[in-house]
Amino acid sequence: MSEDLKALKDELTAVKAEIYRVSAEAEIRKLHFKYGYYLDKCLYQEVVDMFSDCPDAFIEFHGGRYRGKEGIRRLFIDRFAKKFTQGRNGPIHGFLLDHAMLQDIIDVDKDGKHAWGRMRTFMSAGTHESIAKDNPRGLVQWWESGIYENEYIKENGVWKLFRYRYWPFWHADFDKGWSHTRDEYVPFPKHCYPEDPMGPDELVERTNLWPQTKVVPFHYLHPVSGKQVKEEDMRAPLLGQDHMMSDPSLSLDVPLWDGTTGIHGH
Repeated sequence: MSEDLKALKDELTAVKAEIYRVSAEAEIRKLHFKYGYYLDKCLYQEVVDMFSDCPDAFIEFHGGRYRGKEGIRRLFIDRFAKKFTQGRNGPIHGFLLDHAMLQDIIDVDKDGKHAWGRMRTFMSAGTHESIAKDNPRGLVQWWESGIYENEYIKENGVWKLFRYRYWPFWHADFDKGWSHTRDEYVPFPKHCYPEDPMGPDELVERTNLWPQTKVVPFHYLHPVSGKQVKEEDMRAPLLGQDHMMSDPSLSLDVPLWDGTTGIHGH
């Protein structure tokens, strides 16, 4: 009887753990989708408030890593809000910035307090012709797509954004298409904060802009083989060229940082 009771308790423990895992995955999925809806309408303060207060939190964006709540605020408030809405928190008439979030894969660590998420975003953006003459950006319309490989942590009982890695994959002018995308469609940062008041805390060599097609690393192993994709298979050589002739693969690793600015490698 005691053995049956122990087996029942073990089964109950396993069921509770599975329910927690599934529930956490659903909560994190909603968390990221809410982040996307806030971005749609330039609600940048709401985005910043979703991030962890941990000093190890960051967001990687277009060749820069913005560290801690201060760095994250510098990207969303000092850069994006000033660039798109002249400092307003919220939308402006005639400006489109829709972020569709797709193909989400969420994995919660065994400790139940840390998770990974991989998503694709597809963005349509631009200005309406009725406001073009008064908008500093003029009449523009473009497409953008990219991959997120993110980390989340449970902080004081609440799931929060922790480490966000956004790899924009391609941009395209609406009328010309992706075959004619110019280099650095969105310019990479050249200087760090405070030399650049809106710059990142670090420059990172993790760019992957079209026509580059390197694989953004997967946080998970292959579901059948249990293996990670080979490093050479994650590169993108020219057709018929050896992979060693191409740029190095990307990485999810976080280099140690001593608080100084500069370029950190892969």
